[in-house]
This record gives sequence, C-alpha cells and structure tokens, in this order.
Amino acid sequence: MFIETRGNDGKNPKKVQFSYAILNPSASFGGLYAPCDLPKIDENFFAKMAKKSYKELTLEILKLFDIDIDEDILKKALDLYDGFDDKNSPAPLVKVKPDLFVNELYHGPTRAFKDMALQPFGYILSYLAKKRNEKYLILAATSGDTGPATLNAFENKENIKVVCLYPDGGTSDVQRLQMVTSEGKNLKVVGIRGNFDDAQNALKSLLASNSFKESLKKQNINLSAANSVNFGRIIFQIVYHISSYIELIKQNELKIGEKFYITIPSGNFGNALGAYYAKKMGLPIEKILIASNINNILTDLLTTGIYDISKRELLQSTSPAMDILISSNVERILFDKFGSARCKELMSDLSDKKFYKLNKNELDALREDFDAVYSDDEFALETIARFAKDGYVLDPHTATCIKAYETIKQKNIPCVICSTAEWTKFAPTMLNALQNDKEKYSDKEALEKFSKSLHVKIPNSINSLFEKKILHHDVVEKSQIEKSIVDFLKG
Repeated sequence: MFIETRGNDGKNPKKVQFSYAILNPSASFGGLYAPCDLPKIDENFFAKMAKKSYKELTLEILKLFDIDIDEDILKKALDLYDGFDDKNSPAPLVKVKPDLFVNELYHGPTRAFKDMALQPFGYILSYLAKKRNEKYLILAATSGDTGPATLNAFENKENIKVVCLYPDGGTSDVQRLQMVTSEGKNLKVVGIRGNFDDAQNALKSLLASNSFKESLKKQNINLSAANSVNFGRIIFQIVYHISSYIELIKQNELKIGEKFYITIPSGNFGNALGAYYAKKMGLPIEKILIASNINNILTDLLTTGIYDISKRELLQSTSPAMDILISSNVERILFDKFGSARCKELMSDLSDKKFYKLNKNELDALREDFDAVYSDDEFALETIARFAKDGYVLDPHTATCIKAYETIKQKNIPCVICSTAEWTKFAPTMLNALQNDKEKYSDKEALEKFSKSLHVKIPNSINSLFEKKILHHDVVEKSQIEKSIVDFLKG
C-alpha cells in the first residue's frame, strides 16, 4: 500500500494500491505517493538471485512489493527488455578499474537509463487504462532523457495520449530530434521558453489543477504522469541497483554481505531514491554518493542541510539532464526520514520562501545514507578525455561521478557508478573533450568524428534521426502550455 508524503487532505483515500498510485500520481497538498513499508531482502535472497536473469530478478522484487498487477501482465511488461542490446543483460556491469565498476543503464531503445523503467511501466499503465476502459493523458516534463523514453514507451498505445514538455535550447540536439520526430498519432511534443524547472513546475501545476482536470473530465480523460514523481518509475529503478550488487557477486568481486558504494549523477533524485529504497530493503550499500554539476543544490543540501534556490538561477552545463534546481524525489526521502508533517512544512517553505533548512539531527540522518560533491564542466571534459584514452567512454553526466569516486569515497571497497546515458546523445561535448577544443560542432559531425577517432559504434536509432521529418514544431510561452495541450486533445 502507498501513502501520501504531505499527509491526507480528507479527499483522497488514506492508503492506496500500486495501480491507483501510478494512475493518480498527484497526492494531497501537492505531495507524492510513497510505500507504507518496504519488503526485506537478505543474504539468502542474493544467493538465490545470483542464479537468475535480470527479468527474473525484477519479477521477484515486484512480487515482494505485492503490487496489484497480475503476474502474467508483469511478465509481458518485462519481456520488453528483450529489445535491449542484450536481452540477457539489459543493464551490464563493466569493470573499469580494480575498484570501479560502471552499471551501464543506457542499452534500451532511446539510449538512456529512463528506458529501464519506462519500457515496462508504459506497458503496465497502458494495460490498466485499457482494462478499465478509461482514457489517460500522460504528462512528461524532460531535461532530455525522460521525453524520448516516454514517447517511445507509449507510442500508439490504446487509450493513451502523451504530452511531453521540454525546455527549448535546454537539451542536446539528439535528444530534441528523438522527441520532435516522434511519429505516434497519440503524441504531442511542446518546447517551452524556459528551463527544465519551468517545465516540471508546469507539469506539477497541471497535475494539481482542478480547472484543468475538469476540462479533461468533459472529454472523459484522466490525468497521469511519466516523470519520476510517479512511483511506477521508481519501483523499476530499485531493481538495477540490486542487480549491480548481484553482478559483483557473480564476477567474484564481492562475497555476499560485503558492502559497496553506489555513485549516482543526480538531477531529479529518482535514481538516488531507488538506491535509498534498495539500501533500506537490505542491499549492503556503504553510502550513496551523489554527484552534481554546477547546479549543485543537492551538494548543499546533503553537506549543509540547506536547500536555497531564492537567489539561484539555473545554469546550463555540459550535463543538461542534471540542470535542475528543484529535485522532486528529495521529498520522498524527507517523508521517509521525518514524516508527513515535517515533509509538508519543508516543501511549503520551498514553495513559499524558496528555502528550507534542516536541523542538525535531520542533516545527520540524511548523511547516514548520502554524501555529495559537485564538479564543473572542465572537470567533466578532462575526465571524459582521460577515460577515453584508457579505453572507456563516459558521457558527460557519468563523468561527474568520477569526482565523487576520487574525492569522497573513503573505504577501499568496490564502487558502482550509474551510467545514465550513452555518449551518442552528447556528441559535440564528447568531441570537445577528446580534442580539447571549444569548437561548435553539429551533432552529426561530432558523432562521426568521435566514432571514427575511438572506433565506437553509433546505433542506427541515433544515426537515422537526421533523416527523419520533424513533426512537432510548437515552442510556446509558459502561459500557453495549458492551451496547447487542450487544443491537441480536441484534435
């Protein structure tokens, strides 16, 4: 069962099942849904799962959560992993240094970690809509990777329409092309004049807007979301952290029960939340190391207890998917640590004052599980070049993790980095790093030059983007978003 992070307003049920939470992700007082309890995993579980496939592991964890979805539907949803580069290993763990491993989460159809959750999640949500004979509008706000993965997962699904909001100029060209060339008749892509936080705030406002919901109701359309505000995303993100540990055991890098670090490049904190839940379930994580870029709001929170965006402006970096100041999933951590009343108070302060401060005991409680550091673009570029020369290609987001690995990892135990995207989505930055220049390359030129220099393959799904027709041209002001969506739904 799931409960609300900011308490109950008397209008929503006090506890809901998984299917309700994913169909209706907006909770009382603008909060989110979080699990009442987490299942437990132990050494016997790891020993048993060491003999299983990724799909079998995922199914086992979903069954431990006792979610209200039939097992045959879950199996069909998980069969979508068969479309990844290696159906037996959709999230391979690669050894890079004696104590450094990369959990490659980008081997799905859109070449980013969002596919790991959105492929099965999209199938389940579409199934529920069809089963109930209900129509749903799925909203997604993206800083670059959620959008393509959402559009791919829901393309031409019955009873589903999708609107994806992205910041115009705030994504890579490849990410933008993945969205604006989407062909599904049920898909709408809207660029907004603003940044990702503006897109995400617009999404949250629409999810909570009674007038918007009423206009949808007249068309018999319900409202849901594909961002990690939806727990349907998070439940699948728990799995690959557990999988990475099992892979360490399979590769004889660890014995069952021994601890390891997980390092995560974080913007919206969904990946980090998945690791936190896995740790609470029993995954022996020493600490979750958070790597930020120059928008280092999470570093401030996890080292000082202060979340202050009152005087900050969002900065554009070479790791655009992390260009975020309001990290939605921090809320679920605050709820889990401090309860709904304190969570509501802190989130209200953030909304009203653009600021909140944890007390010393609260900060100590956070630091039991997390540490954080940030890196600038220069560090990321130097790191990409350094690792490329040693034969391993890191994208600009994954490169930030090396700062955490090199500076805040304290114990001589294995460290697993979550690699969230393939290099192909950020080719101009990759080429700048490799050539140590500041030239402005087109994505196509950079892809070809980088590929040739390092003899790395460009997937056809990326290469073919440049031949596709652009079908979604809208770029609107923030004030026009609702009208744009309503017009799309009217056909």
